[in-house]
Amino acid sequence: MSRHAARPPGDRADLEWCHEAVQGVSRTFALTVDVLDEPMASYICLGYLLCRVPDTVEDADHVPPTEQASLLREYDRMLDPDDDTDADAFRTAVDEWIPDADERSADWDVVASTPRIVRTFEALPEDVREAVTPPARELVQGMAMFVERYADEGGLRIQSREELEEYCYYAAGTVGNLVTNLLARGDLSGERRARLYDTAEEFGLLLQLVNVAKDVYDDYTEEDNVYLPAEWLAAEGVPQDEVIAPEHESGAAAVVRRTARHARSFLDDAQAYLETVPTTDGNTVAAWAIPFLLAIGTLRELLARPEDALSDTGVKISRQEVFAVVTEMTGPETRGTLADLREDIAGQPYHRARSGAD
Repeated sequence: MSRHAARPPGDRADLEWCHEAVQGVSRTFALTVDVLDEPMASYICLGYLLCRVPDTVEDADHVPPTEQASLLREYDRMLDPDDDTDADAFRTAVDEWIPDADERSADWDVVASTPRIVRTFEALPEDVREAVTPPARELVQGMAMFVERYADEGGLRIQSREELEEYCYYAAGTVGNLVTNLLARGDLSGERRARLYDTAEEFGLLLQLVNVAKDVYDDYTEEDNVYLPAEWLAAEGVPQDEVIAPEHESGAAAVVRRTARHARSFLDDAQAYLETVPTTDGNTVAAWAIPFLLAIGTLRELLARPEDALSDTGVKISRQEVFAVVTEMTGPETRGTLADLREDIAGQPYHRARSGAD
């Protein structure tokens, strides 16, 4: 049976469009979907797109905060199975904020196609929809709450470590729970199920904290958001609204490094999660190990050059390393355990580590 033949029920053209859409909005999640088998690939694809729509609305600096919150609340009602609000109602509400087709980003193409995504999602089996909907709604509700909290600021201004973790939970810990709900639908022992849920949020928090640390410049210049905690910046003498100012580079870089180290504290739980995930319904360990290992590579670069996160230079790992990690995880056999790969990548770019081993 071909991979496509194993896809879940629903309109084939719509489902194919959803898979193509993920490729345009997230390189990392596209890698995950590509490495999954069906039907899990489509379950994760659609769950991700449902979460990407509110994420785009929350990040839109051309939408006033009060309108953002209203749209997010409308989206939550749309997801509520007990509410009559449908995807067309949300699409009508968001229409005035969607850029013209010739000026639209891939993210806004996804927002504009909300009815198509929802229609495709609603064709999935009931137990899949019941696994996805509660954490997706929690994500949306959390985003609305944060937008309302900082409505007078114009953008988010995280104040403390506790608030940073709260935000990361709503942005990514909920996605960890969504994925785990899908993976835990099968026949798992109580101990294994408990271990999955005990570490799912930490897996999401790791990935989100890495994003917070590496995307400081883009978050501030493109979205007017500052996720580096004000209390950490103040300890370094950096006003939060001057986080990318050249005169504060040293202090802000210290906070980037501190955030990266905080992200690193979640690595053990994230690894435990990966070592526990079942391979049912087309799930593969490689699909989740790839973003985990790429996050480790990004942390390595952040800790070496945190100042790069404060300018358009940016912090990223090379295409050669991405290719080496993907090849390692999708090949017929790996060179070592997940712990071995983690250690190798923390020390140097993986394509160099592989060359050295050869």
